Amino acid sequence: MKKIKILTVFGTRPEAIKMAPVIMELEKYPLIFDSKVCITSQHREMLDQVMRLFNINPDYDLDIMKHNQDLWTLTSSVLLKMKEVFEDASPDVVLAHGDTTTTMATSLSAFYAKIPVGHVEAGLRTFNKYYPFPEEINRVIADSISSFHFAPTQKSVENLINSGIDKKNIYLTGNTVIDSLLYTVKNHTCSFDNDYTDKNLKTILLTSHRRENFGEPLERICNAVKILVEKNPEIEVIYPVHLNPNVRNTVYNRLSNIERVKLIEPLEYAPFAALMKESHIILTDSGGIQEEAPSLGKPVFVLRDETERPEAVESGTVKLVGTDTAKITASVQEILDSEEAYRKMASAVNPYGDGMASGRIIKILSAHFESCCEKKLDIC
Repeated sequence: MKKIKILTVFGTRPEAIKMAPVIMELEKYPLIFDSKVCITSQHREMLDQVMRLFNINPDYDLDIMKHNQDLWTLTSSVLLKMKEVFEDASPDVVLAHGDTTTTMATSLSAFYAKIPVGHVEAGLRTFNKYYPFPEEINRVIADSISSFHFAPTQKSVENLINSGIDKKNIYLTGNTVIDSLLYTVKNHTCSFDNDYTDKNLKTILLTSHRRENFGEPLERICNAVKILVEKNPEIEVIYPVHLNPNVRNTVYNRLSNIERVKLIEPLEYAPFAALMKESHIILTDSGGIQEEAPSLGKPVFVLRDETERPEAVESGTVKLVGTDTAKITASVQEILDSEEAYRKMASAVNPYGDGMASGRIIKILSAHFESCCEKKLDIC
């Protein structure tokens, strides 16, 4: 059987984290797959950290990152440069992940080249095209183009079916982020000294970096943090601050001199996973952390008004609190004050998978292309 040529494309740290276990799974079967990796480097510095952690060496590095580039520039760069990669690599299928501009533009470029796309983490929706922006439309476009839809949950499967995707092209796999998290926690041990955590305090881990929270929403989040630490002397807040100046300027102006608030540089994935594991509560606007933290038994408060991951809300592991200062403080205070309320969130079952999603994706691709070869289709 001719090797199946797989080109995996990603550009941001979250994509790399979620695609790394897929790449590692492909590399287990060199007689079946010819696996190549292309990075757009949409997030240069933070992406490189993950590449080192998982020992991934890209075959193509588009290096498109520019200071304060806008969506027009980013999209056009990916669209045009991927054309050159496709011409050189001639893949049988392109794997892309989630809802980034890299994924949307790569999918569109692959469509122009008539190359099938496999969309990992397909089917997420808020059904509000401007929230999150531009992610909601990015994933809708990627889904409409893709030939393989690897859905993380049954809700995602239903979203795809309701949007007109053929059922035979939809596969319920679980979320690859759980594969990555469990692998990292098992294989990379990290410890923290008092520069990071105080063993005598309950640690609240905070992350916020999404575009829709720039400006006043992030200011309200910072105000909530200030109120919580002033009211609760037994807690500390650790905030790895994103490199985007729209985040850093606000956060350092509001929180840099607050006692028991530690503003630190972004962490590499292994120590960040360890920090999640050691935390008592997590506040975040990150999609990936909504999925990861419940696997570690951590209550998660989502700093967004809507989420494309409603399964965790329904299961009780996650609570939407938006960016309203009063709502954030009241919600966090409730589980600081009540052991029962804390236990209820911390012990809820994570709906995002069992750590075996990547293996399922590889088996699906292998079975599909083996079937194609048996039928003597041109793609083989």
